[in-house]
Amino acid sequence: MTVIDARGHRCPTPSLKLQKAYNAAAPGQRLTLLATDPMARIDVPFLMRDLGGEVVSIKEADGVLTIVVATPDAPTG
Repeated sequence: MTVIDARGHRCPTPSLKLQKAYNAAAPGQRLTLLATDPMARIDVPFLMRDLGGEVVSIKEADGVLTIVVATPDAPTG
């Protein structure tokens, strides 16, 4: 699993870092974003909708959001 550490960065940096990693990820791969900007909770689901990915989970502990996303599986056929 790839971890993108965007703690301490403000919008739009967490989403941009996630998008860069997402674009380089393999089909079906999970990525974890660590962010302290509360806007990531809103921005990431919109980003995944635009990219065709999936938000697997969003958790918050001690002011840090841990957002797990997944790239689509490889097409079959």
